[in-house]
Amino acid sequence: MSPRVVIVGGGPGGYEAALVAAKAGAQVTLVERQGLGGNAVLTDVVPSKTVIATAEWLTIAHRAPELGIRRPDGAELTSSLTIDMAQVNARIKGLVRKQSDDIATRLEASGVRVVDGRARLAGPQRVEVDGEVLEADAVLLAVGARPRIVPGCEPDGERILTWTQLYDLTDLPEHLIVVGSGVTGAEFAGAYRLLGSEVTLVASGDRVLSREDPDASAHLTEVFRSRGMSLVGGRAATVARDDAGVRVTLEDGRVLEGSHVLMAVGSVPNTEDLGLEEAGVELDERGLIRVDRVSRTTARGVYAAGDCTGVLPLASVAATQGRIAMAHALGDAVTPIDLRTVASNVFTVPEIASVGASEAELKERGLFYEVSRLDLAGNPRAKMLGIDEGFVKVFGHTVTGQVFGAVVVGPRASEHIYPLSLAVAHHLTVDDVAAAFTVYPSLSGTISEAARRLHRITDEA
Repeated sequence: MSPRVVIVGGGPGGYEAALVAAKAGAQVTLVERQGLGGNAVLTDVVPSKTVIATAEWLTIAHRAPELGIRRPDGAELTSSLTIDMAQVNARIKGLVRKQSDDIATRLEASGVRVVDGRARLAGPQRVEVDGEVLEADAVLLAVGARPRIVPGCEPDGERILTWTQLYDLTDLPEHLIVVGSGVTGAEFAGAYRLLGSEVTLVASGDRVLSREDPDASAHLTEVFRSRGMSLVGGRAATVARDDAGVRVTLEDGRVLEGSHVLMAVGSVPNTEDLGLEEAGVELDERGLIRVDRVSRTTARGVYAAGDCTGVLPLASVAATQGRIAMAHALGDAVTPIDLRTVASNVFTVPEIASVGASEAELKERGLFYEVSRLDLAGNPRAKMLGIDEGFVKVFGHTVTGQVFGAVVVGPRASEHIYPLSLAVAHHLTVDDVAAAFTVYPSLSGTISEAARRLHRITDEA
């Protein structure tokens, strides 16, 4: 008899796991109550990055005069550009539906049974879905997370918003206050400023994106300020709505006034009322499911993947966790997840991509390393495209030249980090990276040159 797999949650961790299990010959049932794709498709990655892509086109338009592009009447291209927020959000919702439908089609073609309903564990290997009990040889929990709500700052879905509620706006906010300067806050603050909103970004730390590379964080902070964004240090205590808009009161008593406020202060896992304790699944102090490197929970036969585990809140990590879980559960060869090789990206404009160890981590571990940094402004392809900001940083071992990590800041950094991800994952050296051919002219040439500058001449005499 084929093994029975029940997956709770249809996000990247869930649907990728379902496809792996179905290909391995398992009988797979996937339970989802909100729509296939999870937060990544429905309310987070796909919609937010679509907004950012729209905003990025405006930066390209702003470079038009430099490139000799003007309207027939001689006016600059950007002088007649406006944003139709209703159309932007309508397009986003269409893309979301299409992506969710594509996932459904793929699952159906693979023989996965999809059940619409709310699930909870009725034991380690039993899942109850709206009264129906499903027996399973392996269970995967991929239930995701939701926006954290700060007491006194509760959203109303109209003026006080979470990152899931922005896509019902029909008008561009006149003045958007963004509370939170992490990835979500920085991405939306940057995008809405480019779209034309006045933006105030409230940062609890001393800089935007305080967990990113310091040079990258400082660069983005400078870019934000140059675009007219207001940066305010502090934490929000309360948010109130009045006839004119919203009032954000900070813990130190200062009051910020705007038309809308976005609360981007993290997320909490959807781990309540799942029967976890009864099934023997342990949670940590934040309500996250404890898992090991092959996605096993503390209950036999129960696995977990994605934001509900707190491993790393990335869709790529969730998908990898789900695939690893099914490989392990079904007896396939499995390689435990290695977070040291995970590439991540902040979709601001410019983007910030990173992989491997940060410079702070290298210092903490006491490793001998050198840094090579090159600005994109010197790249011939960048000059042709009118790109005058961004840089590449590569960290290499002082003696062996092994690539420990890297940071890329610039347009499409998420694409350009890939060769450096390969280098980190496969323990390549800076010479290996430099020896690979790049196209001339190309932005990737800066990556090769940065690696080349870390080459050490050995004295064999």
